[in-house]
Amino acid sequence: MRCIASRLGTTWRTLRLYSSKATSAVVLRPYQEHCLQACTEALQSGIARLGVSLPTGSGKTTVFITLLGRIKPPETHPAAKQALIIVNSIELARQSATQAERICPEWTIEIEQGVKHHASGFADVTVATYQTLLQPSRLAKFDPRRFKAIIVDEAHHAAAPSYRHILSHFNPAIKNPDSTFLPPKLDHPIPILGFSATFSRHDGLALGSVFEHIVYHRDFLEMIKEEWLCNVRFTSVRANINLSEVTVNSRTGDFNPTSLAQVINTGTVNRLVVQTWLDRAADRKSTLVFCVNLAHVRELTAAFRAAGVDARYIYSGTPAGERSALVTAFKAGAFPVLLNCAVLTEGADIPNIECVIVARPTRSRNIFAQMIGRGMRLSPDTGKEDCRIIDFVDSTARVSGVISTPSLFGLDPSEVIDDESTDALEERANQQVDILDLPTKQDTSDDIPDPTSVTYTDYDDPFSFVDQSSGAPQIRRMSGYAWVGCGADIYVLECLGKGYIRIEPVETEQGRHYEALFTPPTLPMATALTLKISPYQRSRKILTAKSLADALKGSDTYARTKAVPGPMALGLLRTARWRQAPATDNQKAWLRKRLGKRDDALENLEDSAKKTGPKPIAEKISTMTKGEAANIITRLKHGAQARYQKRAKESRRAAQSVEKERLRRAREHVSVGPLHSGA
Repeated sequence: MRCIASRLGTTWRTLRLYSSKATSAVVLRPYQEHCLQACTEALQSGIARLGVSLPTGSGKTTVFITLLGRIKPPETHPAAKQALIIVNSIELARQSATQAERICPEWTIEIEQGVKHHASGFADVTVATYQTLLQPSRLAKFDPRRFKAIIVDEAHHAAAPSYRHILSHFNPAIKNPDSTFLPPKLDHPIPILGFSATFSRHDGLALGSVFEHIVYHRDFLEMIKEEWLCNVRFTSVRANINLSEVTVNSRTGDFNPTSLAQVINTGTVNRLVVQTWLDRAADRKSTLVFCVNLAHVRELTAAFRAAGVDARYIYSGTPAGERSALVTAFKAGAFPVLLNCAVLTEGADIPNIECVIVARPTRSRNIFAQMIGRGMRLSPDTGKEDCRIIDFVDSTARVSGVISTPSLFGLDPSEVIDDESTDALEERANQQVDILDLPTKQDTSDDIPDPTSVTYTDYDDPFSFVDQSSGAPQIRRMSGYAWVGCGADIYVLECLGKGYIRIEPVETEQGRHYEALFTPPTLPMATALTLKISPYQRSRKILTAKSLADALKGSDTYARTKAVPGPMALGLLRTARWRQAPATDNQKAWLRKRLGKRDDALENLEDSAKKTGPKPIAEKISTMTKGEAANIITRLKHGAQARYQKRAKESRRAAQSVEKERLRRAREHVSVGPLHSGA
């Protein structure tokens, strides 16, 4: 046996014989035992790919190491005694190996990672980083026939192609991203067991492509109430930041770091972060700060140091030895503030953290929970009583989807939170719900204030048949003339071949007003079309008015005294007899030609009035009146169709964005039950 160990380049200890009996000295917490029972029952029922959702600080590593001790080799394959634990960092690899050695000292434990750590492939438990296992030669040493279980730590990553490339070697039900990959032919099923504090993905990759069922879930708020996690004090600071222009990653749904840093990494905001720490957390021995990117880490660290605070930082490029030394010193209380970006979000086991500053806004509930979870571990040895969570919310433009302390508890993002406990925040949330549930008292008072503005309904679709296709039914109450709405608060009155009057809004520093312009004809329409020139002269302003009603009143006067004087002005009325006659063949032909050019997405639009049920537009054209046709033609000539199509596209885009956000939020919701591969 010693000769075998020598040939493999390992120690005698790493090749000790396997014992399936775990001699753990660890006393399990009740919820940990319940979790283990749920896992074993699921495995016995035939679920081979299962997920467990436990918050940071709940002892996930203890649970899955103990679970491995309870999983026996299949009776038909007693030699399948090994287990593989897949992690995403060397820090997690060391933590898992150390914990496994402590709980089950009779096991052989090896690490497969990078250049320094080469496992034999025969240990009872091997802890490997997924980056290393992506190398074919490193993965090949692990023969699936020898394994009884695979553990995936931080399992929310498992749906990524890199993880599926590895896991498909141990379970043919998991599809390898390489279409040429041949799935293994195994004699026994190998359970794939995933553990994560945030068992969901906000980027939409389906965890159901790897796991069949979430068998256990615990929320961090439950853990705090039951005192398995430390008490937390929350403070939200309203900062002078504007997130409305920050770009969002279309794949993840979260802010793009470079764009976000331009708003967050400013001298003003950095000084606010430091001042908030001095005011609210200077007495805390260990504060962990989450930043946006490397530039933000460096500049915020400099701001802390400028205030006389011993602050240091780590990032992905920090050498492993230096990183380990900094974290060790931080754990020992050698300095009070450690800053990082995307390094300590996952897997950082630093129980003494007494304050977490979230200086990087996020739209991901997962990431927010991971960040604040770093400070929730119990640490009685260091005298830690609670952890203060400080986050910063935008004050200049509320952006939907941003996760903050108020939104985490279902409160309005504008709520002021300072030194609040979880119990107090939950009570505020409950009170808010209670108020919403109260019956609304009817206001019977006659003392109703005058409205400060009027909202008009525009039927932007030029083929809408509401109110003789006028496009703006409210005009009926303001004028008897046949004005039509052309969208964007623009109104036109055709003056029976004598030109047209157009009313449109104008925005100035003093506010909004309306201008009316008259455009007289140059030539008869038929002659102008023959000569291929415009039939109209240059428009001239005829009035300015503060309100639409005043603009209509003045324009009506101009129409009957200047544009169409005398008895002919009666033809401008909405009730004019000529308007009730059937549309001419030329009108119908013109409309059908324009209808054929409509956007495909709008061609099947139904009768807007819904009075006679859905009716194709083409059929309506064949039965419409001369007045309806004239109104539609006027609207089309004055840009109503282009405005409608633009507005329709914006509406569709907005609806798609809302639906995308709803689905993203839904994916962040974790519950016990089956997972769908297409979710």
